[in-house]
Amino acid sequence: MPNTAFPGESPRDPAGGAAPTAPDDLTDKQRAAITELFGAIDSVVQELGELFSAGGHELAMVGGPVRDALLGREVHDYDLTTDAVPQTILSLVEGWADAVWTVGIDFGTVGLRKGGLQLEITTYRSESYRPKSRKPEVHYGTSLYDDLLRRDFTVNAMAVRLPGREFVDPFGGLADLKAGRLRTPGRPEDSFSDDPLRIMRAVRFAAQLGLTPAPEVREAAAAMADRLTIVSAERVRDELTKLMLSDNPRRGVELMVDLGIAAQVLPEIPRMRLEIDEHHRHKDVYDHSLTVLDQAIELERKRGMEPDLVLRLAALLHDIGKPKTRAFESGGRVTFHHHEVVGASMSKNRLSALRFPKDVVADVGKLVALHLRFHGYGKGEWTDSAVRRYARDAGDQLQRLHVLTRADCTTRNRRKAAALARAYDDIEHRIERLAEEEELNKVRPDLDGNEIQQILGIGPGPMIGKAWRFLLELRLENGPMDKEAAAAELRAWAQRHLDDGGGSRTGGDSAPEGGE
Repeated sequence: MPNTAFPGESPRDPAGGAAPTAPDDLTDKQRAAITELFGAIDSVVQELGELFSAGGHELAMVGGPVRDALLGREVHDYDLTTDAVPQTILSLVEGWADAVWTVGIDFGTVGLRKGGLQLEITTYRSESYRPKSRKPEVHYGTSLYDDLLRRDFTVNAMAVRLPGREFVDPFGGLADLKAGRLRTPGRPEDSFSDDPLRIMRAVRFAAQLGLTPAPEVREAAAAMADRLTIVSAERVRDELTKLMLSDNPRRGVELMVDLGIAAQVLPEIPRMRLEIDEHHRHKDVYDHSLTVLDQAIELERKRGMEPDLVLRLAALLHDIGKPKTRAFESGGRVTFHHHEVVGASMSKNRLSALRFPKDVVADVGKLVALHLRFHGYGKGEWTDSAVRRYARDAGDQLQRLHVLTRADCTTRNRRKAAALARAYDDIEHRIERLAEEEELNKVRPDLDGNEIQQILGIGPGPMIGKAWRFLLELRLENGPMDKEAAAAELRAWAQRHLDDGGGSRTGGDSAPEGGE
């Protein structure tokens, strides 16, 4: 596809000569989108483009913002590229930018803020990995064409030159957007060799933008998936996070499994594709998990939640313990005893290996461990104390657990599905009622550590912790008690458990003086 001047500019080919215009390549809507994009940042980019032009350098908006504007998506990041090296960029914006940062300067990127707008300017460059290296080698370039050629996909290899606003599309990115197609500017093997993370980016763009990888992209990704092992866990994690927070993560996960990418990143996922034979019929755990993910996302939207990484990871991973715990019993029954416990451990190990933050690892593990707890509820036979324990064990993950448990119902039996929905409506209402009455999120024993010591006449030591936990169980079982009744229960318990050495100052697992 030829370059397209936008608006009112004469397009140029990569060598700098004249190139034929293609007025029909941009629709009126896309032209309006580009106009709107520049309208929002007009004075800033105009001034910046003029600064670089006056300094004898090129500048262009490139990649994501151009692509997203053409797709009608909201633009959040403003990425620019130039032939100026980082030190020259710094000198050009000195005194003009409100603030400058150089965190990415080793990779040719300078960040700046002007009038509330944040921009990143990167020197024309190419990146490549040595066969066993985890760090890319960066080489600066002098040509916008060569810079676009080294980019991951054609839809990210479009630019708008500044200050003249000439639309540049040497590799047919606009046509690929229209066709919903994902291609690389050059050979996909070369692109994936330069940066193997682009294999993950291919499935992420499929999920995020609804693009279908071209056959040659699929073939190269499948053949080179093992190259992902040289990419740092943090970079893989960031791509996986973006995929999981996209509109359709299921599509990306399926592509990862089909192309062998998941075997390198999340090997537990393809292992869930349990063989179904004529003697031991049971649900395909893999397909079930993807359906749970879809349903969790639907419930997110219905409940007005933002895309939730922890919830989505828990939905995808909640049954990863099943392959390890599968057992065949008489009568053709298949069981997965304690798969939630095994799965919680497996999910923590995998997410830790991918360098997810500790709180994400812990929260996902907790949800996986608890996702079966509700199924003992039946038709509401749980006592209030059992409901209190359920809410207390879930803690700050209670709302996510509500969504995950509802999403975990994938039965096609409408009567059974309706019964489960009614039961969960019931437990949610009971939790809300008890929360209003008792402030469940603040459940503590009716006596604190200091009061326990005073009543029992003992000092700090392990017996205080045991007494505190006894009172907590009593509180969960019976609800709030007044201090006199709690003290009586404590004394009766102490008669049975307190020995002559119980109050010694031995440290151990006692509760803090103010409580747990």
